[in-house]
Amino acid sequence: MKPDPAHLASVHARAITPAWSEEAFRDLLDQPGVWAEAEADGFILMRQAGDEAEVMTLAVLPGARRRGRGLTLMRAALTACRIRGVNDVFLEVAADNDAARSLYRAVGMVESGRRRAYYARSDGPPVDALILTLNLGRALP
Repeated sequence: MKPDPAHLASVHARAITPAWSEEAFRDLLDQPGVWAEAEADGFILMRQAGDEAEVMTLAVLPGARRRGRGLTLMRAALTACRIRGVNDVFLEVAADNDAARSLYRAVGMVESGRRRAYYARSDGPPVDALILTLNLGRALP
C-alpha cells in the first residue's frame, strides 16, 4: 500500500527544514522505483534505479528520536532493497549531522565521497554533503 503523501509531508515538516510539500511527495511516489517505509512517527523514502537505491530522505518526529525509530526504518528499507535486487545503497548527509551519520554507520554505510558546500544554511556558511554507500552483498544481515 502506498503511503499517504499528506502524512509524509506532515512528518517531514515537523522533522526537517526545509520541508517537502504534499505535492512533492505525491509526485515522487508516482515515479517508478520510488517507495516509502512509513510509521506514524517517521518514514524513509527510497528510489531504486537498476541495482542501486538512494535514500532520498529519512524523517523521524523530534519526540520519537533517540528511540531506535530511524534504525528500524533504515533496516526495513534495506530489507526491501534486498528483496528488490539492490546491490548498492547510497545517500547524502550533511557533514554536521552527527546523529544521522551515527545512524548510517550503525547499518554499515561508509563515506565514499564529498560534495563541498552542498547544503545552504540560513544561520551560517554552507555545509559539505558526505556521500555514504553500502554494498548489500558485503553487508552483514
